[in-house]
Parts: sequence; C-alpha cells; structure tokens
Amino acid sequence: MKYGELNLGQVEAMVNKLGGMEGVRRFLAEELVVKEAEHQLKIWKTIKLGIGLKTADDFRKAIKGNGFNISEWANDVLGKPAFKVATEEIEVNLVRLTVAELGFKKGARRDQIYECAKKLGLELCPSEVGPQLRLQYRDQPNDEWIIVGMEPITDSGGRLYVLRVERFDSGLWLNCSWGYPGSVWNPDSLLVFVLPRK
Repeated sequence: MKYGELNLGQVEAMVNKLGGMEGVRRFLAEELVVKEAEHQLKIWKTIKLGIGLKTADDFRKAIKGNGFNISEWANDVLGKPAFKVATEEIEVNLVRLTVAELGFKKGARRDQIYECAKKLGLELCPSEVGPQLRLQYRDQPNDEWIIVGMEPITDSGGRLYVLRVERFDSGLWLNCSWGYPGSVWNPDSLLVFVLPRK
C-alpha cells in the first residue's frame, strides 16, 4: 500500500468526512469537490499608528508615563534604525491567532508561521504596532502575551527579536521574543498580524 502509515481508523474517518461510501464514489468520479476549509479571519482590534509619537524616546516616555514597563531588550530594539514610525496617522486592523489556529498543533518555527499567515492573506505588522498596541491595549488580561508578527530587529548584541505585548502580575509590559527563522513558538502562542483593508 502506497500510504502504509494510514491506519483503518484514519481511513474510516476520511470516508465519513466524504459522506460515506456514496461520497467516496462521487469523489472518485469527480462529482464531489473537496475544498480546504477557509479560515475566518476576524478583526480582533483596530489600532492607530503615526499619532504623534515619532522617536524611540517618545515611545519610552509614553510607555513609562502610563505606568507600563519596558524590558531592556525592547528598549534596545526601539532605538534601532529598523524600528520605523508611520509618517501620517493610519489605522491598522489586527487579527489575533494562536499557532495552533494557523494549523500547527505541535508548534512551529517563526518562518513557517509567517509563511502560513501570508498564504491566508495577512501581512506582517509595522514595527510601530508593538509599542502602540502596548499603549492602546490597557485591559489586557493577566498572564496573556502576544507576539507581534513583524520583521525581526537586530539588537545591540546582534540578536534577532520581535516585540511582544504582555501582562503579568507585575504589570503591563512591552517585551521581546526571539526572532530567528528557526525560533519555535508553542501551539498556544498568540500572534497578531495585519488584515489588509480592501
């Protein structure tokens, strides 16, 4: 058998999904077309970019001035040339998905996750999304952390990071996660991407 790794239970599940043996007959006769299930991409939050804060120092002051925290790594990343701020006010629609919801039930590498998100029509976030989301997402539940799906930024030590927005008992944070292509994120890791406007 060509697909010897299939067991009888899996074969039976496929037959059931096709609607029994009549569904199998119709599928083989090309009367029944099976389509991949479409992801329902729902806007989770709309945030504003380019709303007055222009420099890394502006963001640092705003974050600390609102009683939020910024990690040493995020503080460093904000000061790098790769961190860009919108030159005019715009709104971006964010979609929030877990790695498992993107189809990776056992977790996946960053490059695999980004490729899947792009196939779904999502775009990487501008780097400004990280600090703006921290400032505009004040009611974040405790123990939640969200990775910003963005191009990684190299810190002063040569390490690749992406920004992360989180809340723990110690408060609301702008932090970082590893941003290497092979960095593995768990199935329950939350990410945000941009849903382009049509």
